[in-house]
Amino acid sequence: MMSRTEEDFELELRSLAGVLNVGMTHLDNGDIDVVTLVVNTKDPSATQSVASQIASLYYPEAKVVVDGTSHLLSLQRQGPTRVAFVRADYDSKDGTCEVQLTIAGRVGIGRAGSGPLIGGAEATLSALRDLGYDIPFSLLTVTNVTNGRDWPVVVTLRSNSNSGDRFGIAKADDDMVSAAKATLDSLNRFLANGEGR
Repeated sequence: MMSRTEEDFELELRSLAGVLNVGMTHLDNGDIDVVTLVVNTKDPSATQSVASQIASLYYPEAKVVVDGTSHLLSLQRQGPTRVAFVRADYDSKDGTCEVQLTIAGRVGIGRAGSGPLIGGAEATLSALRDLGYDIPFSLLTVTNVTNGRDWPVVVTLRSNSNSGDRFGIAKADDDMVSAAKATLDSLNRFLANGEGR
C-alpha cells in the first residue's frame, strides 16, 4: 500500500508537463529505489532534471530514469501499415453494399446483399477476406445506438474459437459507412498484430 508521502510524490511527478506515466521500484525496507517516468516531450533531459529535484525532496537516494516516447513514434511510423477504408456504396435497386479497403497498395472489395446496415459490416468482412485475411469471427450484431439518424453504429463479432467477442463503434454520414468503419474498429488489434495473414 502506498504511503501518503509516496502518493504526494507520484502526484507531483505526474503533474510535470509531458509525463505520461510514473513507475516506482522499492528497496526491501520500503524506500523508493528507482523512479521511471515515461514522457512525451522534446527535451526529456529537462523533465529528468526537474523530476530529480522533486525526488531529492521526498526520496534523496532514489534514482530518476526518464524514458522518452519519441523513438516509439518513429517505430510506429515504420511499423506495419494498416487496413484503410476507401469507400462504400449501396445499390438500392438490388439492396447490395460494396465496400473497398486497401493496405500496402492492394485493394480488397467485398459485397453483401443484406441492406445498408448489416450489409456494410458483411461487405467489410468480405473485403478483408479479399485482401487475404482469415477472419476467425462471425457477425453477431449490427445496431444503431438509437433509432434516429446521425448516431453511431455498434458492431459485435463473435469469435469462432470462443476467444471473446470483438466490439467496434463508428459514426459516419450514413449507417452503411458507419457499419463498415465499426467493423474495422472491432478488428483493429487483430489486424494490427498481423493475425489472420
